Amino acid sequence: MANKALSEITGLLNQTQDTRLATPTVNLISVLLLITVVLGLSCGVASFIFGHEAIYNNTREVPWGMLIATYAFWAITSTGLCIYAAISHLFGGTRMGIVSNRMVWMSIVCIIGAFATIGVEIASPHRMIIYNVLSPNPTSNIWWMGTLYGLAVGCMIVEFFGILTGMARIAVILGTAGAIAEVLANSCLGGVFATLPGRPYWYGGQLPIYFLTAAFLSGAAATIFFNWLAYKIRRQEMSEAVHNGLKSAGKAMTLVLVLYTVATFWRLIMYFVGGEELGRIAAAALINGPLSLNFWGLEIGIGLILPLLLIILSRMNNMGMLALAGLLILVGQFVARYDLVVAGLLVPTNLGWDNVPTYLAYVPSKYEFGVIIGSISLVFFGFLMGERVFGTVFDQKEHH
Repeated sequence: MANKALSEITGLLNQTQDTRLATPTVNLISVLLLITVVLGLSCGVASFIFGHEAIYNNTREVPWGMLIATYAFWAITSTGLCIYAAISHLFGGTRMGIVSNRMVWMSIVCIIGAFATIGVEIASPHRMIIYNVLSPNPTSNIWWMGTLYGLAVGCMIVEFFGILTGMARIAVILGTAGAIAEVLANSCLGGVFATLPGRPYWYGGQLPIYFLTAAFLSGAAATIFFNWLAYKIRRQEMSEAVHNGLKSAGKAMTLVLVLYTVATFWRLIMYFVGGEELGRIAAAALINGPLSLNFWGLEIGIGLILPLLLIILSRMNNMGMLALAGLLILVGQFVARYDLVVAGLLVPTNLGWDNVPTYLAYVPSKYEFGVIIGSISLVFFGFLMGERVFGTVFDQKEHH
């Protein structure tokens, strides 16, 4: 029976693989990415050998840093991709439906990138897995976040299997369940920050909704960028249906980009019209403090303003410009997650005491950068493997 199952799986993969990508160049890039994944994540594995305090630049005062921000970025992007795919599969007839299978795969890849990052950030990841089941804590946002993301990735894997085997009904049901789980997990991720009254920059009910808005923005940007890249590596022209599907994603991206920009500025303004002093000082770190270059140059300039200009110039027809806008948005969203995490921690909770600085110091270590490079390489490696192994599934002729 095992041999029969293996034979069926092999036959299925033979039908779904795209031989156009079996080239020396693609193979070389895949190997280089895999090596980078191993080397990058090894920087995180080193923390279990030499100690997290010796490898990472986090301290008792600044316990979170770039790795938490990276985890949030990949998890939020995965949520956005999953939502768009579920909407396309559930309601049918949408133009984005023709690229929905690739969205499902990239949602899985992004959440794996998130798990890989958080796996080397926490001191005892095995305990999280074991006691999440043996000793659940329904009053904890972190417990709900981990449980729901685990449920979501399980649903998406089964959904993708349903897509591969032509079981459309199962794919739709599991895709919808996965999207609901991702939305709830994304909300709990925001709640992890929003329910800390000792950190006024985070505290409040706006962050879970803000994270959901970011998911819609990152998901649309990733949809456009990875689909454009898929056709570029094949040196193939997009069909009219795919072009129209990405135009729809571009319209969604533009709408959410405007909403997200407005929300970003209102989040800052509110701290200066009655917000708590520690929250106001944290916001000032972005405006004219130690994070101002990140905020104005990368988060706002590169991540919001420049993409909007590119979208306007592209008129939704130039896919190259639209894909560049999507890539810049993803860069801006990565920096935005970093700014959010670090700004909330740079201001000491005991500010006002003698010899306490206004802002604490935090600069990511070379090992943290290594983990980030490893997680990015993991996502791109997963993208290439998906295109190579499941390419014919992504090259849909009509909506499932």
